[in-house]
Amino acid sequence: MPTQVDDKTILTLFRTTESREKAFSQLINQYQEKLYWHIRRMVVEHEDANDVLQNVCIKAWKGLDNFREDSQIYTWLYRIATNESLSFLDQKKKRNAISIDAGSSDLSESIKADKYFDAHKLEWKLQLAIQKLPEKQRVVFNLRYYDEMPYDTMSKVLETSKGALKASYHHAVKKIEDFILNH
Repeated sequence: MPTQVDDKTILTLFRTTESREKAFSQLINQYQEKLYWHIRRMVVEHEDANDVLQNVCIKAWKGLDNFREDSQIYTWLYRIATNESLSFLDQKKKRNAISIDAGSSDLSESIKADKYFDAHKLEWKLQLAIQKLPEKQRVVFNLRYYDEMPYDTMSKVLETSKGALKASYHHAVKKIEDFILNH
């Protein structure tokens, strides 16, 4: 596994023309896998996740010069990835001219179409339950459950209060439990 480089080093190297590309490669190497899985849990399909991740990388490249350092690069990248994923899902809904509820069932159908799908396995039930959640609850649940992101960090990523995040997570967990027990 590549050595982790701290934010200040990456930013210093990025702001120097000779080491700009090397610094960005280091940044991507450090966070690409975590960002991919964060995006993938939101958009479900691998190809879509790769497209969104590519957009995140482009936005990061263009915005890193103006990064204010009032948060960690990791938090900043997650905010970009979350916003890009939500924008992608909105565009997909508009392209398909479907309602929000139909959008989540569209994602559920993608899961069911997966060749490894087994409706009797708890992980698949969990994925189906997550896709039934409202968008905000789905994002909060994924960040907390899969990424184990602290509420402080999540609050910065999603630009909302910790109390609202805790409530969203609680409601999401309750809905998931109900879905799993009743399906």
